[in-house]
Amino acid sequence: MSESRYTGLIGAYSDRLPLAADARPISLGEGNTPLVRLHNLTDSLGVDVALYVKYEGLNPTGSFKDRGMTVAVTQAVAEGSEAIICASTGNTSASAAAYAARAGISAFVLIPDGKIAMGKLAQAIMHGATVLQIRGNFDDGMRIVKEMAQTAPVSLVNSVNPYRLQGQKTAAFEICEALGRAPDYHCLPVGNAGNITAYWMGYSEMALAPGQTGTAACSFCQGDCQYHQQAVSTRPVMVGYQASGSAPFLRGEPVAQPETVATAIRIGAPQSWSQALAASRESGGWFDEFTDDDILETQWLLASQEGVFCEPASAVSVAGALRDIRAGRIEAGSTVVCTLTGHGLKDPDVAQRHAEAAVSTVDADADSVRRAILQRLD
Repeated sequence: MSESRYTGLIGAYSDRLPLAADARPISLGEGNTPLVRLHNLTDSLGVDVALYVKYEGLNPTGSFKDRGMTVAVTQAVAEGSEAIICASTGNTSASAAAYAARAGISAFVLIPDGKIAMGKLAQAIMHGATVLQIRGNFDDGMRIVKEMAQTAPVSLVNSVNPYRLQGQKTAAFEICEALGRAPDYHCLPVGNAGNITAYWMGYSEMALAPGQTGTAACSFCQGDCQYHQQAVSTRPVMVGYQASGSAPFLRGEPVAQPETVATAIRIGAPQSWSQALAASRESGGWFDEFTDDDILETQWLLASQEGVFCEPASAVSVAGALRDIRAGRIEAGSTVVCTLTGHGLKDPDVAQRHAEAAVSTVDADADSVRRAILQRLD
């Protein structure tokens, strides 16, 4: 009897991924994440907008990075690599470590000194990675791992690896399949800018009819390209949001010392800068920024009013969508998708601060508990 269970992205989209037919998939069953429609947050807007979140926190290691890592590590193993390396603010390190463990190879991860959420660091350690904490930031780490990929026997699996983006583009496929079309707007957090690039690749591929190709010059591929130049009207407007303390796209230049509570987007020199700008411009999109207070407030609203718990960086996409809907920049009647890049338990320290303020202590008797319940319901 043939096996019909879902086995991950490579099995689901083998015809759309540039892997050899005999490559052994390194998979943890990633992808196939839910597209959740938000009702409670949008009801208060008084605007008819269909707002969804693509909940990537339900991937195996709790973030969207698993989509790219399954393809990147599969390719690395197919090429004979016995070790991978990455720089990371957290999610990439956790994902790389898990997929390296799955493949039976070594993982080396460079993290910024004191600038990584503990939930993510714990994952990398538990998956057996060699963790090197550098006295510098993520951008310093990227410079080093690029050099290591040229001088040491390791394969680089950051998003400069094109196989990473090939895996991440599959989220756009899933969204189109779930909605029956592309959304009108797609809102994302932007840190290293690989994800907004990958989604635009995916939507561009989905915009072509089966077997259709194009030959126009492409800003992604810097030459003739099969996918990225047709059917603009069927692709969404791509909107990227950053934290104010780490907003190079809003400043028009790299930020030397990025700072934000949203550790996943604490990146001052995005590696996919030109591709992200191309996605924004070609789609008619824009970039915007939010303070840490705005980001944390939206994280709390998502969890307490919609039951969706995401890490702080994820919440900036919803903060942006809500503000732009209120302002009319996103028109009434639109279908909007926000990517939530990681699960809230990735950054338990932030959640703990909310939890400590929310916990009440009462006596261990029914009357005390009843009074607390009635007080809360008043």
